[in-house]
Amino acid sequence: MYGISVFLGEEITNQTRNYIQKMQQIGFEGIFTSLHIPEDDASLYAERLKELGRIAKVNQMKLMVDISGEALMRAGFSFEDLDEIIAIGVTGLRMDYAISNQKIAEASRIIEIGLNASTITEKDVAELNYYKADFTNFQAWHNYYPRPETGLSSQFFNSKNSWLKEVGFQVFAFIPGNGELRGPLGEGLPTLEKHRYTNPLAAAIELKEDFDIDGIYIGDPRISERTRLQFEEYNHKKLILMEVADVGSDYYELILGDHTNRQDEARDVLRSADARFRDRVTIIPERAQSRNLGSVTVDNELYGRYMGEIQVALKELPADKKVNVAAKIVKDDRSLLNVIKAGSAFKLIEKGNL
Repeated sequence: MYGISVFLGEEITNQTRNYIQKMQQIGFEGIFTSLHIPEDDASLYAERLKELGRIAKVNQMKLMVDISGEALMRAGFSFEDLDEIIAIGVTGLRMDYAISNQKIAEASRIIEIGLNASTITEKDVAELNYYKADFTNFQAWHNYYPRPETGLSSQFFNSKNSWLKEVGFQVFAFIPGNGELRGPLGEGLPTLEKHRYTNPLAAAIELKEDFDIDGIYIGDPRISERTRLQFEEYNHKKLILMEVADVGSDYYELILGDHTNRQDEARDVLRSADARFRDRVTIIPERAQSRNLGSVTVDNELYGRYMGEIQVALKELPADKKVNVAAKIVKDDRSLLNVIKAGSAFKLIEKGNL
């Protein structure tokens, strides 16, 4: 499932309400928020949480709240009466620290529970079993990392997740936004460091396809409108949209439109499966130039029967007089190239049309 994050340090505005609704309409099913409350803002946070719960219920979205026991109490709720917090629209509690495994086990019989994926140990699992926890209500949530260079490595992430899955946890993780970034650093909120400055859709697809993550949440408050449209196309049609810039080729318009990467996936390029079988036109050789990452090319008449083949470079490739460079994938979309696999559908559209 996909989800978004809404933070209670600021008032919930109509802009936020509209954003939540638009994200729900394109397939996002959950909201994450935090209830780590400053001393003087307890009543303010409580009211905002109730409002966020109302919004979640209206949009039929889950609401996971990151808490400590003290914060829950200061907001006017209690572990002894979880029905009260469920009634306002909260569907899960992520319990990060200072809460005993006995209380966590008891709560798991009433509400979904998120645990810190990085710090769960075999001892914790044993204690939760001892206290008769309901493991069907457990999720292991990784943290997001605001400071650059502190996000998890892929190796640690994969190793930890393998164990978590073995003992029965669903695994959740965060990807960065690229619209409104959370302060004070504004450097994205990913779980994996490699995702910090990548296209959020590329990060989401990689988490799902390569790491088998069950829940993927955008850590920052917003993604851009163009990225929202990319998520919409992918969620509804499994189609990856990428913008391309014209580089002055006579064959720019030829490469626009729908493509499917061939089933026999190449190492160095994406190969459009049906490009050579479209209406044949003679492709005249143009000035040979280096094929940088994201270069979109058309084989010219010097390539014989390959004339008309459309490719996208996945690495730096040398100039070839038999290959015309017709366009380039825009920088913001190049990370999407890493998640286009054999048989994946993608569409190249003119820059500025997303």
